[in-house]
Amino acid sequence: MKRSEVDKEKLSPGMRQYYDIKEEYKEELLFYRLGDFYELFFEDGEIASRELELTLTSKNAGLEERVPMCGVPFHSVKPYIEKLVNKGYKVAICEQLEDPKNAKGMVKRGVVEVISKGSIVDSDLLNEHDHNYIASVLDFSFTYVLCYADISTGTLNVMNVQHNKEKLLNEILNLKIKEVLLKDNTDVELISTLKGNYGIEVSISDGFLEEGIEKLLNTVEDIRFKEGIKHILYYLIVRELKSIDHIKSVNVINSDDYLEMDVHTIRNLELVETLRLKERMYSLLWLLDKTKTSMGSRKLKEYLIHPLKDKKRIEERFDKITVLNNEFILKDRLRDALYEVYDIERLCGKVACGSLNARDLLQLKNSLKVLPTIKEIVSELKFDYEINTHNELYELLERGIYEEPPVTLKEGYLIKEGYNEELDELKSIRSGGKNFIAEFENKLKESTGIKNLKVGYTRVFGYFIEVSKGQVKEISPDLNWERRQTLANAERFISPELKEKEALILNAEEKIIELEYNLFNEIKEQVKQVLISLKDTAEILSELDALASLAVCAEEYGFVRPTLNENHTIDIKDGFHPVIMKVSSEAFVPNDCCMNEQISTLLITGPNMSGKSTYMRQLAIIVIMAQMGSFVPAKSANLPIIDKIFTRIGASDDLVSGESTFMVEMNEAKNALVNATENSLVLFDELGRGTATYDGMSLAYAILEYVNEHIKCKTLFSTHYHELTALEREIPSIKNIHVSAYEEDGKITFLHKIKNGAVDKSYGIHVAKLAGMPKEVTDRATTILASYEQKKEKNSSNDKVQLSMQFEEPKQEDPIQKFLNGVDPVYMTPIEAINTLYELKKLMSDSKKM
Repeated sequence: MKRSEVDKEKLSPGMRQYYDIKEEYKEELLFYRLGDFYELFFEDGEIASRELELTLTSKNAGLEERVPMCGVPFHSVKPYIEKLVNKGYKVAICEQLEDPKNAKGMVKRGVVEVISKGSIVDSDLLNEHDHNYIASVLDFSFTYVLCYADISTGTLNVMNVQHNKEKLLNEILNLKIKEVLLKDNTDVELISTLKGNYGIEVSISDGFLEEGIEKLLNTVEDIRFKEGIKHILYYLIVRELKSIDHIKSVNVINSDDYLEMDVHTIRNLELVETLRLKERMYSLLWLLDKTKTSMGSRKLKEYLIHPLKDKKRIEERFDKITVLNNEFILKDRLRDALYEVYDIERLCGKVACGSLNARDLLQLKNSLKVLPTIKEIVSELKFDYEINTHNELYELLERGIYEEPPVTLKEGYLIKEGYNEELDELKSIRSGGKNFIAEFENKLKESTGIKNLKVGYTRVFGYFIEVSKGQVKEISPDLNWERRQTLANAERFISPELKEKEALILNAEEKIIELEYNLFNEIKEQVKQVLISLKDTAEILSELDALASLAVCAEEYGFVRPTLNENHTIDIKDGFHPVIMKVSSEAFVPNDCCMNEQISTLLITGPNMSGKSTYMRQLAIIVIMAQMGSFVPAKSANLPIIDKIFTRIGASDDLVSGESTFMVEMNEAKNALVNATENSLVLFDELGRGTATYDGMSLAYAILEYVNEHIKCKTLFSTHYHELTALEREIPSIKNIHVSAYEEDGKITFLHKIKNGAVDKSYGIHVAKLAGMPKEVTDRATTILASYEQKKEKNSSNDKVQLSMQFEEPKQEDPIQKFLNGVDPVYMTPIEAINTLYELKKLMSDSKKM
């Protein structure tokens, strides 16, 4: 049964209320609170039962036919919501807005929150290492405005993106944005790419918030940015009912401030996840992340994804790492203190959005407890951070919140004794109730003489005085006891005194729960007043944590402080790939990388598996680490400031978009050639191998020429086209280097050492042997290779100065054959035959001279 087919007037009052609320949230799955369950009806119930693997039942809704229904317990709803949101659904939470006991008629209900992929606040449902961004994209014809927010941490950023869908997608993918808001659905290509290729949720919202956000709008000047802010905040505040009290300002992101890396570069260099398994482990971020807090982990990832171009800011980070490693005792104390700090950013998000519980406040209190220690250490380190220790807030939480509170807020035991006089009095009554019962029972036994009399309590009948049937006659009428219940062998009564005490005790329990809840909300409001200050403190702590992590890595892995130059020189001594050095069971061979102002390109040759790709990656990683403000894996490093890095490393089909290996190669190469500048770094690993040999070689040759003559950026170009090494003689900015290997008795040993000059052998068959290829195959391949090499020697030219790419000359038609094709001897006269013979002899003579 579909909701649209139902006659609303025939619905029962309860279902009519559901119907009206659902009309406002047609796109969302409505979790409708009924007692201890969230219920879903009609199509929502069918979807939820299917996706959550729940039993689909039905409910009488006043119609002839029962309506579909399924439900989940309210106290364990989080996993169900998480599963639905991850599948791309939006969930609207409809709560009871008043106590059913106090309600007159239908209990008032309303949606209190809408949850989608990009607007999750609950930290239990989020990855602690990543931001959870939702983004608005507005198309201004000549530029895109990308406004993205993490409502769980109170972060709001805005930036311009060149009016190029590839650039826009690159930003969205690099930021790992979970949900994208568009003004309309006219850009079918963008919607299809986001949803179909990358699994990013797309929502359509045409609303713009005009009131109540003036302070935020005043933090930016660009009118287009203001529109982006209005667009995303309308969706978050009006549609998803989120509070933004913890967002203090808008961060305007200028992409020119950061080293630019496209999504292919971040992927190829395995900065945040590995290529093969798409996991964090064994990525560069995994190696560098020794943070003690979730906030620090996220900050470190920001450093890695957005390396700086400002030399002053980079040097400031170097200076702090130097201080931390020199003051290693203070560094250890700082990290120990940071270990006690919880995720203050996301706790602030919970406060703002109203999902905070008492345990969250305990986490906040314990975090604040160590702030004086951290402030003292920072002062001793002479770092320029002003840390607010929030002493008043700490005292409030210390006085107010129980050390072991329940998860829910309606069970009591939230507020400590001594915090509120009225609460203490009620607790005294509650705790004194048991003593009163015991004393009252003894008193009655003495006054009545009924020795087996007892005073008890049941939830149905309340407090009572129980007397056996045989002793009921001993009860004096002057006592004014009222009969409450008759049992088989006893009677139960209540006295005026017991009745009065019962009211006090029972009311005390209810009043305690209600009063504690109200006091808790008052404390939460006081926390809300200092949210912005707490956010500032969290920002400082995250920076300290990230820098301390980099300092630990520098010390543990032997990284060095790089020198930054402005003369376009790369001079690295004994550089190494830090992840491989860490995880490899074999000793890593460090290598130099030297490119002065005159050298733009290193042309790398060498066997497969010898380490060419690793050498290229390690240079890029050293550059990135230096510009994120980290020490680098080398004995020494003198580096320029790089503005962009482009890579083409590895060969893999883009199965999602349906593009072949060669098309992916060409797209990535084109991206580099079009966008690179003189200050960029380009890594091309065996470019051109995805097509026919001569096609690939020609493209590689042309690209090398173009890069060195037009762009003049620093380039590492590995190849198996050994003919290209002759370019060193023609283009002065190209230098040949190779990865050495040692061959003896048909066996190869990789030395992994970079040396000057070129090699002319690839050792492919040797690598096949190492891989365990059947001997019959490798033996046959050796025979075929020998045959090809013999032919090559016969055809090779003695002129070694020219580029020795041996292309087959186009076959010219034999003149004798051409002449004979035009002769028809059947119709030829004797004189014509003589003339033809003469011409043929002349042609043969000419061909011998050629």
